[in-house]
This record gives sequence, C-alpha cells and structure tokens, in this order.
Amino acid sequence: MSRIRNTVSLMLASSGLALVCLFAGCGEGENGGEVTPATRRIILLTNGNSPYWDAFATGAKQAEEKLDVGKGGLQVVIDRGNFSPQTQIDKLRQYQGATDIVGVAICVSDPKNQALVNQLVSLSESGVKLITVDSDIDRENEKARTARFGYLGTDNFEAGQELGKAAKALRPDGAKFATFVGVKSASNAQERIGGFQDGAGENFVQLESMGDQGQADTAKKNVRDSLDRHDDLNTLVGIWSYNTPAIVDIVSDLGIREKTTVVGFDADPPSIAAMEKGNLDAMLVQDPYQMGFEGVRLLTALINDNQADIKEIFPNYGKPDGDIHETGLKVVVPSEESPIKADLFSEGTTFLTLEQFKEWLAEYNLTGS
Repeated sequence: MSRIRNTVSLMLASSGLALVCLFAGCGEGENGGEVTPATRRIILLTNGNSPYWDAFATGAKQAEEKLDVGKGGLQVVIDRGNFSPQTQIDKLRQYQGATDIVGVAICVSDPKNQALVNQLVSLSESGVKLITVDSDIDRENEKARTARFGYLGTDNFEAGQELGKAAKALRPDGAKFATFVGVKSASNAQERIGGFQDGAGENFVQLESMGDQGQADTAKKNVRDSLDRHDDLNTLVGIWSYNTPAIVDIVSDLGIREKTTVVGFDADPPSIAAMEKGNLDAMLVQDPYQMGFEGVRLLTALINDNQADIKEIFPNYGKPDGDIHETGLKVVVPSEESPIKADLFSEGTTFLTLEQFKEWLAEYNLTGS
C-alpha cells in the first residue's frame, strides 16, 4: 500500500497545484480554512453530528492553538460523519488518496463492518498515523488493533456499570428497562449496555434494546413504541448523547414522568436543561474535550516522533491494554437530595451535582460534554 501512496504522490507532484487541491480537499472541515500545498493535515473524524462532538471540536482546536501545531506545518480539521459506516469508508478512502493527510483519529461507527476495518488497515499501511477515539475497533481483531496506535476515550463497560449503579440507587427493588442507541453493533454501545446491566444487577430486567441509526425521528419513535409495547417498562436508558433528550421529550409528551426513571450518557445542552427542569435523574458524562485535545497531542507526537509525549500518554504501551488511554468519567445528579451518592462509584469517577458540573463546563467554556 505504501507503493500505491507513493505513486499517487508522484502523480500529484507532476500535475501541479490544481490537482493537489482536488485531492487535498482545500478548505474542507468545519475549522479548516484554506490548506496550502505545504500544509499537512490531521483529521479527526466523528461517527455523527450530535452536539456531543462540539466539546470534542473545542478540545481539538484548543490543542491546535496551545500546542502550536501550525508551527510544524500541521493543521487540525474536524470532519463529521453521519452514523453511516459507508460514509466513514468513503472518507477514509479520500484521506488515503490525499497526500497532505498525515494523521487520522476516528470514532469507529461499526467495528464489525469488515469493509470499514479493511479500509482502516489500508490507511494505516499507507503510512498515515491512525488512532481511535470514543469508540474503538474490535480489540479481538488483532490486525485492526495493531493498525491503530491506540485508543483515547472512555472505558465504556465501566461507564455502563457506573450508570447502572446510579439506576440501582434510584430503584433499589429493581426495574424493567430499555436501552436506546444509534448503532447497536458499535463497540461503545455494546459495552455500555453490558456494563449497565452488570452495574444495575440481576433485579434489573432488560425488555428491549433499540437502534435508530442516528435518525432523530426514529430515536423518539423507538421510545414511544417501546413504552406502547411494555406497560411495566419503568426505566429508560439513553446510550448515545442524543438518545437521552429524545427519551425526555416522549416521557414529557406522555405525562409519565412520575413513574419513569430516566438516565443517560453524556450532557448535551438539552439534557442539561432537562435535568434543571427535573426531567432527568442522572447523567454519565464522558470527556470529549479531553478526547479532542489529547487526540491532537498524540497524533502530533506520532507524526513528529515525540517519544516523550507518547510515553506520557501511554506509559504502559506494549503491555496488555497499554494501548488504551482513559479520559475519565463523571456522574452528574440534579442536587445533593438525589438518592444517588458519591460512595457508590469507583474511586476514579468524579461525582458532581448539576451546579458543580455547570461550573466545570464554564471553566472550559463548554456548553455540553
């Protein structure tokens, strides 16, 4: 594959600036600006376009500025997917054909999609530095695991466990629950759902797990349909960031808040507003800001062979699971009156009331996380 990439490079060099721009996609990306022929791009590719990724983009931009990556001729570009594996495959092919792209961080939309896995391996073999963020490859697939240097993000099973513990505190006698997510086969979806069941315990019975493929209307319809099918469904779990606001909307529309527990991942602005209004019981908050910041820092280090920074981010690299860098978890509850208490959670999980969490957001100039 290296020969293919080198061949493309020679073609571009001989064909002039216009062709360079065609392959490089001049000016692409939400924060791109015009790319000059001397610029080398770092691409951060999300799985979708939910507000969750706004904090990720903020972290990446601040890393670009604070680390002064432009001084080394690098530019950071955020590229957003649409929850479709095929879209990610197409974008990865485009990156491979663009000689100015030297690093890619990707939130893998479907680690079981073989065409996507093949494209990730092909991109890595072409010489582009590759890492994963937020949702990893299938770690049982050794070829895919070694294609990407490492993973930055949440331990999704542990995150699911922590949210399950919160739900158990709200319903100590058990519950009938359903989970709602974009793509059920995504690694972060499967790990979070499995972790939730583990943390909530055997008295929590899962009635359904529904996927919406990133479609907002389907996300709401899934919640309504699930409630229609199960009279005893009393706990609703949002697995991806936009699922929780969708749950809140349907519960409010049906007027069943008093008998329904609502918990979910992430803190999109609508979820924060819902908690302020008493319509959301707990949020398990990741740190997409750090994923963006550290993603840029790591790719820059890999491209420049900065072993000190690489070692600092992955101090146990080469050892079992030494290719995983966790970016931390927060459990957020409405107030100190919540039955959910700090001592329920792992030592590394930060426990915050909503007001304390809003102070943290303000510190980083974020509207969500």
